Amino acid sequence: MIEEKVVLVNEKDEKIGLMPKMEAHEKALLHRAFSVFVFNDKNELMIQQRALHKYHSPGLWTNTCCSHQRDGENNIDAGKRRLQEEMGFSTDLKETISFIYKAPFDNGLTEHEYDHMLVGKYNDEPNINPDEVAAWRWMSMEAVEKDMKENPSVYTAWFKIIFDKFQKHLTL
Repeated sequence: MIEEKVVLVNEKDEKIGLMPKMEAHEKALLHRAFSVFVFNDKNELMIQQRALHKYHSPGLWTNTCCSHQRDGENNIDAGKRRLQEEMGFSTDLKETISFIYKAPFDNGLTEHEYDHMLVGKYNDEPNINPDEVAAWRWMSMEAVEKDMKENPSVYTAWFKIIFDKFQKHLTL
């Protein structure tokens, strides 16, 4: 299997090269990424628990899905692709905000991403890929915020960062 490459970018989200994903995380280099937030008609957020065998943040709860754009792939197409791969469904997505964040992990890897936030609506159950996702649930934004404060260790580092940014964007 060929190792997936990420798109390295500068602070203006301009492509400056490609690099194997693991190497970019080892070197903490800025690269393009996206985070998908899917809501139902009750305005609850679908969150997922990462599979227990993932190389970082296994078993932690996070947003609906997230990953990296492939070279030449736009944000929406990337989000739809990964939503299908991880959660087993497709829905329309729209772009909201984007920003840079950096989150180091205990295993020496670092997420340093130019993250594009994508939002969609969906009301059915996902058909999760067990290689990627251990569990899922719907939660209100308020319940996520409260639980994140009470139990921060059960959430991914990046979700804590992007949730705060995303929630502030929603209240603007």
